[in-house]
Amino acid sequence: MESVKIGLMGLGTVGSGVVRLLEDNGSLIARKLGFPLEISKILVRDPQKPRAVEVDPSLLTSNPDDLLDNPQLPIVVEVMGGTSPAREYVLKALRRGKSVVTANKDLLALYGEELFQAAREGGGDLFFEASVGGGIPIIRPLKVCLAANRFKEVIGIVNGTTNYILTKMSREGREFQEALQEAQRLGYAEADPSADIEGDDAARKLAILASVAFNSRVTYPQVYREGIKNVAPQDILYAAELGYAVKLLAIAKDWGDRIEARVHPALIPFSHPLANVHDEFNAVFVVGDAAGELMFYGRGAGSLPTASAVVGDVMEAAINYKQGIRGRILCTCFYRKGIKPMEEVETSYYLRLLAEDRPGVLAQIARVFGEHKVSLASVIQKRLVGEFAELVFVTHLAREENMRRALKLLHHLPVVKAISCLLRVEERGD
Repeated sequence: MESVKIGLMGLGTVGSGVVRLLEDNGSLIARKLGFPLEISKILVRDPQKPRAVEVDPSLLTSNPDDLLDNPQLPIVVEVMGGTSPAREYVLKALRRGKSVVTANKDLLALYGEELFQAAREGGGDLFFEASVGGGIPIIRPLKVCLAANRFKEVIGIVNGTTNYILTKMSREGREFQEALQEAQRLGYAEADPSADIEGDDAARKLAILASVAFNSRVTYPQVYREGIKNVAPQDILYAAELGYAVKLLAIAKDWGDRIEARVHPALIPFSHPLANVHDEFNAVFVVGDAAGELMFYGRGAGSLPTASAVVGDVMEAAINYKQGIRGRILCTCFYRKGIKPMEEVETSYYLRLLAEDRPGVLAQIARVFGEHKVSLASVIQKRLVGEFAELVFVTHLAREENMRRALKLLHHLPVVKAISCLLRVEERGD
């Protein structure tokens, strides 16, 4: 059968993986589809630049209109990254009736509603499996395979850089900076790792996951986020002694009229499946009312894993195009739920601080917690640091607003030398 032609926007890490995968598995893909896929134009900034894969130079162009204005290209793959000019190109393609496959989490987390509206107007498809978990299938399972479920929570480890760093800190006792530098040497972290270690990358992915799972639009700015820079090896050690692993978690919960969406490092019980996700691997744990607990696990980034998700979407788009049924899987955000403010979130807390080592100090600290309705589950003295005692507190469920007020007073309490680390505790079933 006649091939379906594709326009590829971007030939970096993911774009090169797409080209390589279509070359290596092209015959298998054609057998599965009943027709071949053919990349007929590739948009790049500099056609003369050396590439990670060899391509016919005649395929390369720096003019986006060679793809967007070409009626022979029904499918456009966007793997440029960033929001500009990617947003403009994707909108133009969708409004002209083309189907778009994208791996761009920034676009979906900020402009998803606009993109789906353009797809609806143009009559094409918008696929974005690769935008969240690289090679891990999660978007289509939520939208299609598990569509009959109501989901009450989605919790994930969706950033391989931070998971690698925390794994090294856990297994080898590395300091944060040392583990980060190793991640950079191995290519798991960028030269500027701020989007990863500050939680921004995970927050973008969580916005997409929450929107799909809870059928209500969640955007990146609405997701509360904290990074991992303040986690120390002793916090990971103390957490392990208490029966917990420390992970950067992306957490979304549906409370009916509002959605809770937050990214931060947290203690999670060793009994939870996510506690055993190590190194650069990612996983997404979901709870549906019919299917129960499920976890999707694998490589969350990388050239070929991400290309696997991209090409899978291209195959779906190509089938729809051939059969004339495009626009079948559109936006499912039909609710307009609010976002629960972080101050109203309830969770347990792990707190490590230095205080004077003398009688009556614990009573003063406990009084502050009690006055702010924060109930202590346990208090452990770990070691002496000079003339100060290092104390670890674990609370029962408490309101974030109350914990913040208690911490503010503790900062000014004369017997408290320093508040070293505050982490939330994500118990199973909270």
